[in-house]
Amino acid sequence: MTTPTNRTKTPKAMPSKPINSYTLAAQSASTKRSYAQDVRHFKANGGKVPATPQMVAEYMAKFGGVLAVATLAHRLIAIHRAHTDKGFESPVKDRLVKRTMQGIRRTFGVAQKRAKALVKDDLLELMVMVAKQKPLKAARDKALLLLGFAGAFRRSELVALRMEDITPHAHGIELLIRRSKTDQEGEGRTVFVPLAKSEERCPVKALDRWLELAGIGEGPLFRPVNRHDRVVNGKALTPQSVALIVKSAVGKSKGVDAAKLVSGHSLRAGFVTEAAMVGMQTSAIMGQTGHKSLEMLYRYVRPVQKRQIQSIL
Repeated sequence: MTTPTNRTKTPKAMPSKPINSYTLAAQSASTKRSYAQDVRHFKANGGKVPATPQMVAEYMAKFGGVLAVATLAHRLIAIHRAHTDKGFESPVKDRLVKRTMQGIRRTFGVAQKRAKALVKDDLLELMVMVAKQKPLKAARDKALLLLGFAGAFRRSELVALRMEDITPHAHGIELLIRRSKTDQEGEGRTVFVPLAKSEERCPVKALDRWLELAGIGEGPLFRPVNRHDRVVNGKALTPQSVALIVKSAVGKSKGVDAAKLVSGHSLRAGFVTEAAMVGMQTSAIMGQTGHKSLEMLYRYVRPVQKRQIQSIL
C-alpha cells in the first residue's frame, strides 16, 4: 500500500526587501500621510479594513454635505488603497458605493473651493504687518512670502528648497525644484526669480537678508523660528507652516474673516493672476509655474480675461 504524498500549498512569494522599498517610494511622503489621515477618519467613524461596501456607502452618506465632494472623493481613493495594498478586494469598486458617490455629486455639486489669490498690492500690504514682528521672524516671513509669490511655488516646493539649489546670476537667482506634485519621478526643473526694481520688495534681497540673519550656509532655506526669535534647528518648515504664515499675515492685515479665505496656495495663485493682469504671455506663466495643462492654468487666467472685456455699447 502506497503512502499518500503530503501535498502542501506553495506559499506565495513575498516581495523582497528591495522591492518593498521601491513600492513604498512610489508615493510621496505627503501622499502617504494624507491617505493615512483619511483612513484614520474612516475608522474613527465606524469603518474598518477590510470593509464592506455597505460600510463605505454609509460613511459617505454620513459626510455628504458635511465634507467637500473633492474631500470625499479623496477619502474613497485612500480607502481603496488601504484595501489593495493589503491584498483585500476593494469595496470602493462596488456599485452601491459608486451610486452613493454619484448621488452626492449630483446633490452637492463638484465646484472646487479655490484659495483667494494674493496679488501684488495684497502682498505689499502684508509686508507692513510682517515687518512689525521680531527681526528674525520678520526677515523669514518676508523672504518666504515674496519668494513664494515671485517663484509661483507650491508650498511643498518652497519648503523643500535648499542652499545648494540656488544659482546666483547678475539679475536674480535660479532655483532648482528637485521634485513637485506633478513631478513625482524627480526629473526636476528650474525657476528664475529676477531682482525687483524696488529693493524693499525684492525677493532675492529679502532671501539674502534672512539667510544672513539666520546664519544659514547649507541645508533648508526656510526653518522654524521660536518665540525667542531664534532658529529652532536645521530642519525645514513643513508645507502646513507656509499656510499658517500666510493666514497669520492676512489675519493681522485684513482681519480673521479674510484669513479664512487664503492658504499657502494663495501666493502661487496670486502670481498667475497678477501675471495675467499685466499681460504676460501664457507660455511665460507656465514656464514659471510648471503647469503642464493649459486647462489648470486657465482657472486663474479666465476670470482676469472676463474682467477685461470691453463694453460694445
